[in-house]
Formats: sequence, C-alpha cells, structure tokens
Amino acid sequence: MEMNWQEIFFSFFGGLGIFLFSIKFMGDALQKAAGDKLRDILDRFTTNPFMGVLVGIIVTILIQSSSGTTVIVVGLVSAGFMTLRQAIGVIMGANIGTTVTAFIIGLDVGEYALPIMAVGAAMIFFVKKNKIQNIGQVIFGFGGLFYGMELMSGGMKPLRELPAFIDMTITLSEFPILGVFVGTVFTLIVQSSSGTVAILQGLYAENILTLGASLPVLFGDNIGTTITAVLAALGTSIAARRAAAVHVLFNVVGSVIFLILLIPFTAYVEWISGVLSLEPKMQIAFAHGSFNVVNTLIQFPLIGAWAYLVTKVIPGEEVLVEFKPKHLDIHFIEQSPSIALGQAKEEILRMGQYSVQGLEETYKYLMTKSKKNAEMGYQLEDAINNLDSKITDYLVLISAESISAADSTRHTMLMETVRDIERIGDHFENIIELVDYQENNKVKITEDAMEDLTEMFTLTIATVQKALKALDTTSHELAREVAEQEDLIDKMERKFRKKHILRLNEGLCTGQAGIVFVDIVSNLERIGDHAVNIAEAILGNRA
Repeated sequence: MEMNWQEIFFSFFGGLGIFLFSIKFMGDALQKAAGDKLRDILDRFTTNPFMGVLVGIIVTILIQSSSGTTVIVVGLVSAGFMTLRQAIGVIMGANIGTTVTAFIIGLDVGEYALPIMAVGAAMIFFVKKNKIQNIGQVIFGFGGLFYGMELMSGGMKPLRELPAFIDMTITLSEFPILGVFVGTVFTLIVQSSSGTVAILQGLYAENILTLGASLPVLFGDNIGTTITAVLAALGTSIAARRAAAVHVLFNVVGSVIFLILLIPFTAYVEWISGVLSLEPKMQIAFAHGSFNVVNTLIQFPLIGAWAYLVTKVIPGEEVLVEFKPKHLDIHFIEQSPSIALGQAKEEILRMGQYSVQGLEETYKYLMTKSKKNAEMGYQLEDAINNLDSKITDYLVLISAESISAADSTRHTMLMETVRDIERIGDHFENIIELVDYQENNKVKITEDAMEDLTEMFTLTIATVQKALKALDTTSHELAREVAEQEDLIDKMERKFRKKHILRLNEGLCTGQAGIVFVDIVSNLERIGDHAVNIAEAILGNRA
C-alpha cells in the first residue's frame, strides 16, 4: 500500500495544531472565568502540603496547564505568600490535575466535535455577555480537542502498516529507557505534556504502539513537561529555580520508580482495562492518572527532604518581597485601639519603604534597562497594593471602635498617608511602563536629558525617604524640609520642561523621546506631591 505522506503530515500536524490551540483557548477561558480568584485560592488554601496537593489538582483542572499552575506558584513563593514546602505540594497536585485532559480525550465523542465547536462559536459571536462568551470559548475549545484528536488519529492510521513503525514498536518494547527518551524529547518539541499524551493515545488506539512500548513513552512525557518550568526559571529568582528543580526531581524519580516496576504496572493497566472494559485511549488515560497519583503518594512523605535537597543544590538567600502584613494584629483593635493604630503606622512605614525601594529599582531600570529591576519594581507595586488593601481594612475596623479625639486625628492622618503611598507605587509603575515603551520602540534619550532625570530622581527619592522619616518620628521640622524639597521638585519640573522644548527646537531630541522624558518628569513631580501630602498630614497632627 502506497503512503500518501502529504495527507499524513497535513492531518497529523494540522490536528496537533488544533489540539494545542484548543487546550490553550479552553484554559484561557477558564482562567478568565475564574478571574483573580486563582491566586487567592492558592494563597488561602495551601496551609500545608496536603492542601497544596488538592489545590494544585483543582487549579490545574481549571486552567488546563500544569506549567501555568507552576508559574503562579513560583510567583507566590517569590512574594513570600507560600513556602517551598507548600509549593512542592501544589506542584505534585498539578501533575495529577494535568491527567484530566487525557481522561477527556478518552471519552469517545469525536464524531460530535464539529457540532460542539459550532455551539461554542455561536455563544462567542452571537451573545454579548462576557460570562456566556467565556463558556462558549470553553465549549469551542472542548470540541476542538476532539476534532484535533480525530485528525491526528486519522493521519496516523496508515503508519501501522509501515515496517519502520513496526520495528520501532518492537525496539521500544525491548528497551523501555529508549521509550522514556522518546517521550521526553517529543514533549520538549511540542511543549505540552497533554499534547504528547494525546498523540500517544492516538498511536495506541490505532495499534501502532503496544502497551509495553507506550508506558515508558508516557513516563518520558512527564519528564519532558518539566522543561517548560526550567526554561521559565532560567535567570529568575532562587525560589523559581528551586521550584523548577523540584518539578524535575519529582518526575524523574517517579519515572525511575515506574521503569523498575514496569512489568507489574503493565499488568495492572491490562487488568483494570479488562475489569472496566476500557477503550484504548482511556487505558492510556488511566495509566497516566495512576502514574501521577501513585508517584505523589510515594513522594509526598519526602517533601521535607526534597525542599532541603534543592536548597542545598541551589544555595543562596532569596530576596523576598513579602506581600502579607506583619504588624496588623486583629486582637489589638478591641483591646486597645491606640496600640492598633501604632501597629497600623508600623505597617504603613513598611509599605513606605517598599515605595522607596520601588523608586530605586525604577531608577536602576531607567539607567541599565535590566529586566530584573523592572520585575522587582512590578512586584513591589503589587505588594504596595496588597498592603494598601489590608491596612485600609484594618483602619476601618479601628474606626468602628470608641477612640479618643487625638487617636481620631491620628487615624485620619494614617488613612490619608496610606492612599498617598499607594499612589507613589502607581507613579513608579507608570515610569517602568514608559521605560518599557522606550526599550520596545528603540527610543533614544539624550545624555543631557538623562542627567536631568538622574537629578530629579535623586531629589524625589530623598524627599520620599524624608517624608517617611518624618512620619516615623512625627518630626515637624523634617515635615517642613519635605515641603521645601517638594518646591524644588516643582521648580525642577518646570525648568526641565523648558530645556526639553529647547532640545526639540534644536533637533537634538525626537518627539517620541520627548513624550517619554516629559511623562517621567511629570510622574516624579506627582510623587513629590504625595510626599508633601504625607508631610502636611504630620504638620496638621499636633496631638
């Protein structure tokens, strides 16, 4: 029988493309439907490694990507929301959650794929409600999974007659390690374990591969999926690298264990397939699920050991931006509102230090264009926003208590100060985005303009620092100095705008560079305004 290679390649790669697109489309829609709740779920419910496993399963089912879950987890570890031990639990759970896709594919609804996609498309294009459109995207992606799978299976069907593939099956059955290698490399290429497991299900369903040859490839798929996390962690924080290392360790150790137990595991899959009368695709789904569940049960008691090991292998102190408040003890509110106000002030000062640190990182980013500084700046701004929310809620609870006139004045000052510090965070984030724009559009700022920005940045950072010191010590003298420095910032802004216009007139500076320069200067001037607001609140507080 003559092979139509064009049809085979077109069907296989076209089907694979539709399959991978559908997984992403469905996962993105589920993530949009969940909104920002995913991060809250991970933060709130990962109180211990066991809960971490459960949450990892749920979140991965929701977003249809174990790599996506791992990325969120790494961010939470870096932010101090989650310990490495809790993160390991979530990573284990993510490996179980990702097997759900294989079970979905195991359902024999391929012939209904196109009508399912039609229903999804109708909901996307003919309904204006966002919620219904999200559901439509999920349905369209669900149908696309099966349509892509049908195309791949159809494309691979003629290969079972090809002697080369028959020889490959025999070789993979005789040398399981080769199967692991094939699975790993294939997942590296496709960048999706769900995609490679789906291909494996197609090959097994078409009798191109035997069960003995398929299972080692399945183990390799699990190793290959860790590469995404490794690539994402390169050049990032120590926490990210440790989390990626645990992901690799977990899957490699699991694959080694199951390779040793390959004969009994193959017998188990054959037995359960007979008992439950499973279709070939569902047999691979059960094997995939069993591998990850049993692997998690075996390695769950070793979470502490893995955390210790990766900490030793990847040494160093992690620089954490702690999002969580440190000083807001709820018990003080009823017992002593005055002490609670003191606690709130300590947290506001900590929030203020983040604003100074954020300004410093922003200035470094402007000068060096190092993405590391930009990422830290964004992280600090996120931390400021979180603390703003938590401190404001705390102060609102205090206001419900009976407090003295002096404490009431302090309370008002602190409420105003929180808002000003939060706005400082917004402004340095604006500047980071302007530098991003400068980089992306290859905008060149003149040396003269850079000197002006350096001068204004230095004065603005010093002014914010002085405002925070005045708040800490309730120093009216420092507060007055802040007001004087803010006057200098205002004058500097007017002077630098005029210099900018001269540079434009002389043709030394482009219009794009001018926009970036003026917007940075304007944001720095607004930061100065917020610093003086803090100082004026102190000057108004004579208690």
